[in-house]
Amino acid sequence: MTKSLEHVFAIASRLPESEQEDLAAAILAEIEAEDRFDAALAGSPESLDELADEALAEHRRGKTQPLDPQTR
Repeated sequence: MTKSLEHVFAIASRLPESEQEDLAAAILAEIEAEDRFDAALAGSPESLDELADEALAEHRRGKTQPLDPQTR
């Protein structure tokens, strides 16, 4: 486990139990969503092509914004 994650968990451990449960559920949901996304792409390389095509179409329609790494 990284130092950053240890630090975050130490802070989270001071939260009320209900908030810790909510945080744990949110983290687990994020990990599961990432796993499903990875599995979907691994099972069908065409899916990645479709996502790329959709992204390009949105960009061409002016539905995207430039990414500014200085702004979070």
